[in-house]
Formats: sequence, structure tokens, C-alpha cells
Amino acid sequence: MITQNKRLIGIVLGVMLILLIPLIAMQFTNEVDWKLFDFVVMGVLLLGTGLLCEFVMRRVRNKDYQIGLLAVILVALFLIWAELAVGVFGTPFAGS
Repeated sequence: MITQNKRLIGIVLGVMLILLIPLIAMQFTNEVDWKLFDFVVMGVLLLGTGLLCEFVMRRVRNKDYQIGLLAVILVALFLIWAELAVGVFGTPFAGS
């Protein structure tokens, strides 16, 4: 139970640290121009991915299925991230 709570705290802290990267970069360059909505969307995406991975790690006992599901979740994260950033698939959600 304590390790599970530590993992949840680690997920939240990890999301916060990742979101600090563009926040700090915005102080030094105009190349990074995130709005509040960008931080909210990325925070939800990262936190949702982290919590979903945690759920899979807690519920799925078969290691092969666990690794497969985690890989699918991470691939989905990267595809959504790429679509929101540059519009890889050309959906209306694309950021370009």
C-alpha cells in the first residue's frame, strides 16, 4: 500500500516536473509559447497516462499482457502528443 501511494505521488510530481520544462523555457526564449490551455491539456494527458499505467500495473497480473498494455498506452500518448503539437494526421485538433 505504501509503495502504491509513493508511485502515485511520483506520478503527480513527474507530471509537474515535465510541465516545468516549457514553463522555464518560456522565460528564456520566444520559441516556446504555451498558454494556460496548453498546460492544462498536457497536464491532463500526462496525468491520465500515468494513472492509466498505474491502473494496469495494479490490476494486470500477467507480465506479458502488462508490458503490452503499457506499450499501447505509451504509443497512444505519443501519437496524441504529436497530433496536438504538429498535426501528424491532419485532424481539426492539430496545433499547426
